[in-house]
Amino acid sequence: MTLHPQSRSERDPETHRAISYRTTGSGHGAIVRLMSPSDLGHLIKPFVFLDLFEGESSFIKGMPMHPHSGIATVTVITEGNLRFEDADSGTGMIDYGGVEWMRAGGGVWHGKEMSPGTSKRIQGFQLWIALPPALENASVDSQYLESGAMPEAGPARVILGAYQGVQSPVRAPDGMNYLLVTLRAGESWSYVPPKDHESLWLSVSRGTLAAPGLVDAGEMAIFEPGNDAVTLTALQQDAVFVIGSATPHPYELALGNYSVHTNPQALRAGEEKIAEIGVRLREYLRQPNDSASVPVFR
Repeated sequence: MTLHPQSRSERDPETHRAISYRTTGSGHGAIVRLMSPSDLGHLIKPFVFLDLFEGESSFIKGMPMHPHSGIATVTVITEGNLRFEDADSGTGMIDYGGVEWMRAGGGVWHGKEMSPGTSKRIQGFQLWIALPPALENASVDSQYLESGAMPEAGPARVILGAYQGVQSPVRAPDGMNYLLVTLRAGESWSYVPPKDHESLWLSVSRGTLAAPGLVDAGEMAIFEPGNDAVTLTALQQDAVFVIGSATPHPYELALGNYSVHTNPQALRAGEEKIAEIGVRLREYLRQPNDSASVPVFR
């Protein structure tokens, strides 16, 4: 991954919230890794990981079962649709603005609850949230929310948190906002973060934003810490992007292969739980099963 710090000479002297880093990430197939816990994640935690995925919807079939602990994942669809199937939540379709929320907590294996829907192509973001100590080894909590369940505040879908009096139905920890925004060509919109939300970033999936420096599709931009608003303008075409702000996560990041915790002891507990669940999963997969899907293992 190549990070591009923005020099002060490149910054607009009239803006109060300058971009400090930008990246186009590193691609592998249909997925571009824009942020990992070991690079930009430590700058804007609790946001610690971001993938932009785009391609033939059939690529989702190749996603393997994999574990997590200590984090929550939130998947947002920006184009096309995916089908979900879960023993606790039933089945349905997630399209633009729809959300899969998975609080891994103390340990979970997943990866087969989503499958291609009716669209040939799919695009969206997967974000990881570092959980606070009270939740990092807690029980698993998952939600599948179709687009009609996600509230709007102007041009924004409120994915996590609350904005302009609109509360997301996602059961996320307090202290963070995550919005999906579509602006028409030439349209401007200002995001005013809560006063304690010093971390601020955005990533564009379609179009180009003036922020006031240009942020193109496929790029992630991190703003300098602070509390000031940002005004964003879509240029010659419609722009679709996600923007997140949060109270900074005050803990160090203890990193495993699929886990992020606040300390080595919590990480060890999460990895031990993952290993125990993995034994049960492998036993399940060895048995004949009439269902084509594999449930979430927790």
